Amino acid sequence: MPKQSPFRYFKTSPEIIRLAVMLYVRFPLSLRNVEDLLHERGVDVRHETVRYLWNRFGPMFASEIRKRRVQGMRSSRWRWHLDEMFVKINGRQHYLWRAVDQEGEVLESFVPTTTRDKKAGRSSSGRR
Repeated sequence: MPKQSPFRYFKTSPEIIRLAVMLYVRFPLSLRNVEDLLHERGVDVRHETVRYLWNRFGPMFASEIRKRRVQGMRSSRWRWHLDEMFVKINGRQHYLWRAVDQEGEVLESFVPTTTRDKKAGRSSSGRR
């Protein structure tokens, strides 16, 4: 018996439903902002409909994203590296140490001193 689509009772296409939910979840937008963005793209949907779709399909989309993320972590080795940057704070140059994963997400950052101290940067990020 084939699995039935969760979108079977909706006139709106699954792509539009996914777009509306992901706009609301991914960006710091209100329901009315999502309504306006979709209206600019030629999709007439009320903010209450976006709220309903988010409540109905949000958990399903979140579980799909988690599955893909976990599957990606299993297939490839999770890696991170220590990144060194220069930042100015109150007109003085400081070293910024950041732990960055393979996707470019910052895991942790640390501003130790105005002088370069590699040992302090490594120990603050948990890497020894």
